[in-house]
Amino acid sequence: MEPSSLDFLNQQDLPAGALYMVATPIGNLGDITLRALHVLNAVDGIACEDTRHSATLLQQFGIHKKCLALHAHNELSGAQTVIGHLNKNERWAYISDAGTPGISDPGARLVDEVQKAGLRVIPIPGASAASCAISAAGSVMQNSDGQFQFLGFWPHKTKDRDAFLKDICFNKKTSVFFESPHNIRDSLLLLSTALEHDRRVFICRELTKKFEQLVSLSAHQIPAWVQNAEALKGEFIVLVGGRQANTHEAIEHESIMVWANALNPFLGSKEIAAVLSEALGIAKKDAYQVALDAKAAQQER
Repeated sequence: MEPSSLDFLNQQDLPAGALYMVATPIGNLGDITLRALHVLNAVDGIACEDTRHSATLLQQFGIHKKCLALHAHNELSGAQTVIGHLNKNERWAYISDAGTPGISDPGARLVDEVQKAGLRVIPIPGASAASCAISAAGSVMQNSDGQFQFLGFWPHKTKDRDAFLKDICFNKKTSVFFESPHNIRDSLLLLSTALEHDRRVFICRELTKKFEQLVSLSAHQIPAWVQNAEALKGEFIVLVGGRQANTHEAIEHESIMVWANALNPFLGSKEIAAVLSEALGIAKKDAYQVALDAKAAQQER
């Protein structure tokens, strides 16, 4: 690529005294963006989730900057160090070990502290395991109209795990979560017993890496797949298709919508939900969703 073809990067505004949240590859170094490289070369310093891990990335692209370790255990104190540099009108970047900072990675506390200090935060988009998996999920996303809930890492305390499973099982949106290679077998088997046998599940292993594997199957097929899997090593991200209402539920929803539509001109969503919950004995969460559906339908008319 001719240098002149990259002139647009030099036209990019790079304000001083700002923090740049830079997304980095989740496996394949070729997924780094031109803008990310431009920013990392332009900043005065780089805060890293793990300086040793980030050194490989930075060395690969010939980037030599002073680096600061800023991870989950020192994020608040590290943020104050970064703020000190920004107050000197320096530019600093933050990179996590892989992907977009703040998505099941440190970054949120850092951003919050920088913004509270009255300083600017600039996102530099790029790779994300969640969006990468969603783009290839097909049927698992089809019935959710593109909507999904991101749940982070699968919890392993019994109480948290049960609530996590319940959320996946009853949510009408596609659920997305991460799991480690040490626990993926048990988590998938538990998932297979909790879901309806035909619920679609999309399992992604080692996204963008040499041994990448994408598998789409029904919940009842999970035990056989786990038993016959050649390898359960590497990082996993799993997508579970949203729950589809059965015929009885669809009729019930339609009946409740009649009430909601009648109340719509006179009450707000919260008030409608309160009436529906009290009069029909349905859960407040479900009643509120019906109220929102009624308001949305009214706006479309």
